[in-house]
Parts: sequence; structure tokens; C-alpha cells
Amino acid sequence: MAAFIAGFLLCISLIVAIGAQNAFVLRQAIRGEHVFLVCLACAVSDAALISIGVAGFGTMVDAAPWVEPLLRYGGAAFLAAYGARSLWSAVQGTGALVAAAGPTGSMSTTLTTCLAFTWLNPHVYLDTVVLMGSISTRYDGRQAAFAAGAIGASFVFFFALGYGGRVLRPVFGRPEAWRLLDLTIGAVMWAIAFSLVWGA
Repeated sequence: MAAFIAGFLLCISLIVAIGAQNAFVLRQAIRGEHVFLVCLACAVSDAALISIGVAGFGTMVDAAPWVEPLLRYGGAAFLAAYGARSLWSAVQGTGALVAAAGPTGSMSTTLTTCLAFTWLNPHVYLDTVVLMGSISTRYDGRQAAFAAGAIGASFVFFFALGYGGRVLRPVFGRPEAWRLLDLTIGAVMWAIAFSLVWGA
């Protein structure tokens, strides 16, 4: 149980910070578009990465130095492009929600974007694969419990964010509120992209 709780608390502390993936989940929650699919994709991806890290893949990443710059610059390019898209949407100011409106984004496009935010983000590898993988070694013989706690935290967090974000829908019926959200998301994306390149 101690290993399970440790994994749960560590995972929550790593993913609760506002980042590109969380901003996307929140945006989908507010729009009411494919929320279950997005939450499930994020949680399952985390589960896979955590399992890889606990299984010892972190040492393999250290042995392949070309992986880090590939993830760094590829992720930065993707975040910069999506940030520009969000900022352009804020400039246009056409993002106000209509309560009766149905989903406008296709399921495949939404899923592809969600997976890109997860798997093209270098930070997710550092957090789940390298950091959690290395910390799990402190729980010799109990790594499975540690991983289960971390995976449970990921499911709890993403579904809470996805379905809890719906309470904000009335607020985002106003164009000003949606414009502010797009500006914030764009700024977060660009800040993360800049930090990836600047830290190279």
C-alpha cells in the first residue's frame, strides 16, 4: 500500500501543473467534444509510459542520446504550431460556445491531436519514463504497486479535469472568455516550446 500511495502522489504532483496536454483536455471539456475519448487516450498513454519506465526503459533512453534532441525539437515545433493556431483563434474572436451546439471536431482529428500532445512532448518522457522509472527502483519487489498507484492517479486526474471542466461551459458562452482561454493556451504552448529550445 505504501508503494501504491507513493506512486499515486508522485504522479499527481507531476501532471497537475498546467501544460500543453492539460490545456487541451480542458479546452475539449469546455467545448464538450469527445471528452471521454480524450481523457481515456491521455490516461492510457500515461499508463503505457509509466509501465515502460518502471520496467526499466529509462536506462535505455540514457543509452540512446539521439532520442532527447529528437523529442525536444519535434515537440517544440508541434507546440509552436498549435500555439499559433490558438492565438489566431483568439484574434479572430469567434470561439464562443453555443450551449446547444454539437461536436464540431472529428473524432479522428481530436484523437490525433491528443496523442500528439502526449507522445511528442519531451517532458512526458522525463516525468513518466525517466523520473518515475528511476524512483520506482526504491520499491524493490513492489514496483507493480508503485506503477498501479501512478496509473490510478493519471486516470483520476484526467477524468476529473475532463468532466469537471464542464462546469465552466456557461462562462465560456461569452466570446471574451473564450478569447482569453485561447490566448492563455497559446501563451502556454509557446512558453513550453521556447523552454524546450532554450534549454537545448
